[in-house]
Amino acid sequence: MPLRPLIVLTALLHVYIGLRLLPSLTASAGGWWLLLAALVVSAVTMPLPFVGARSGRRQFADGWKWIGLLSMGWFSSMFGLTLVRDAGLFLASLASLALGMTIDWPRWRAASAAAAPLLATAITLVGFLNARRTAGVVRVDVPIRNLPSALDGFTIAQLSDIHVGQTIKRGYIQRIVDAVNELGADMVAITGDLVDGTVQELREHIAPLAGLRARHGTFVVTGNHEYYAGAHAWIAELRRLGLRVLLNEHVVLQTRNVKGAQTDEEVLESALVVAGVTDYTAVHFDAAHASDPHGALHDAPPLVHTRVLLAHQPRSAPAAADAGYHLQLSGHTHGGQFFPWNLFVPLQQPFTAGLHKLRNMWVYTSRGTGYWGPPKRFGAPSEITLLRLVAAS
Repeated sequence: MPLRPLIVLTALLHVYIGLRLLPSLTASAGGWWLLLAALVVSAVTMPLPFVGARSGRRQFADGWKWIGLLSMGWFSSMFGLTLVRDAGLFLASLASLALGMTIDWPRWRAASAAAAPLLATAITLVGFLNARRTAGVVRVDVPIRNLPSALDGFTIAQLSDIHVGQTIKRGYIQRIVDAVNELGADMVAITGDLVDGTVQELREHIAPLAGLRARHGTFVVTGNHEYYAGAHAWIAELRRLGLRVLLNEHVVLQTRNVKGAQTDEEVLESALVVAGVTDYTAVHFDAAHASDPHGALHDAPPLVHTRVLLAHQPRSAPAAADAGYHLQLSGHTHGGQFFPWNLFVPLQQPFTAGLHKLRNMWVYTSRGTGYWGPPKRFGAPSEITLLRLVAAS
């Protein structure tokens, strides 16, 4: 959406909130003026991250972007809570008519009007602390039927949706890298949406990813935000850092010592196919990058029975299940990140967060290791996931 209509739209939504809440706060002059001032500040500062993104002028520094994004997070909660308040008052009105109840409307309107900004502010503060902390480790066992003994206990550290950009910088990434390296995982999987900006802007901040350590290395697939930011340049940069980017292709990881008396068949049966596909929407940016879970297995050794797919969006799962994968690792959803956006994720994706089964395949959807837009997470904590393959009983 062009910037000017976006500014007009957000201003009108602020006016709506003011018209719905301020008349009920006339009995509290202090509360009335505080809410009016907060709405004006929010309406004025929300466009700053977008203005800064389109301008090279120094006055639109990171500080202004921070203020704008915090306002965006506060406004999201304010708008959602105002809608909830309106719905609640409407339902209460219907109930009073149907049941003949007497309701002290001025009192309830005033109390609910005061509660909305207080709750929105509290949610925004808690959400800020949740977003800016280093993601906690979530440990998940994935039971795989007929899992070779050599793969029993194989661990994958998954990172997803870090969104290096306006408020996530090098220090944030370094803390994630340090936390992952302490896990001693067999491999690291990064399931897309690493960046929100160009290589030139973010090269310095993404650099700590070169320090990720795992026995079999780090594997990356593209997310939709890589395509917004210039996927081909980012693919080249990530490869320069020593990360393996999988574009509708696979690698075979040998989990046993290939020396000694083992036969080729024994070696292959104890190996693991790790495949990766481009983002589900990549075809809209580059026809050659159309996501293809089947094609990613082209020429995979048939004796390697265990197959894991890295796919940014959970909605790649039906095609992956058809292709015969045992496990798909995804992200994209952020677990909803915070209300009210968590209500819309299920409209687009089959899974929002956690481990689910689709036919004979497991799908793990990460809530994300960073955040997008406002530095705010509420009810959907960020995570570094440590998945462990175990034999199904």
